[in-house]
Amino acid sequence: MSKEEIAKSIILQEIHQIDSDPSKVKENGCAACHTLFTLVNKMQISEQDASELLSEILSKDPKLNDLFIEMVESIHMKRRMIGVTFSIKTRQAKDRYIDINFKNFLEELSTDLVNYGTDIVLRKLLLSSMSLQIAQNIGIDYHAATEEIYYYIRKNEQNTNQHMIQFLVH
Repeated sequence: MSKEEIAKSIILQEIHQIDSDPSKVKENGCAACHTLFTLVNKMQISEQDASELLSEILSKDPKLNDLFIEMVESIHMKRRMIGVTFSIKTRQAKDRYIDINFKNFLEELSTDLVNYGTDIVLRKLLLSSMSLQIAQNIGIDYHAATEEIYYYIRKNEQNTNQHMIQFLVH
């Protein structure tokens, strides 16, 4: 069995398990990230390799891609109300949460800048901005919006890639 076939089997298994038991994705955890880290753990590969493998498999298999996005939507849009848990926190707790995420985001971008260059960082910022706008416009959480963007990009790879390259050239 090839690496891709093993990964595809793991992804499909996780989708079915999460669909039948949504609590498998811990409290405010991300369904897509849960699947990604299941690949990391079960296949003993790096997070980057698992991310590329997941994206590649979903790009090649539109039916699996549809199942994956349906699972993400089910967890993030239908079964959760993530904003409620944040809104009831104290102002100090909210500030600590934002401070930690702010620093982590800048550290992640700095690492990407050193390892991959400005084009990748700009692409990442662009995709983050798109995800945020979609999340705000249709009232879903950020993870779900990000997965929707990636789903769309995988489905329309040639067209979206062309638009991204055109934007980055300017």
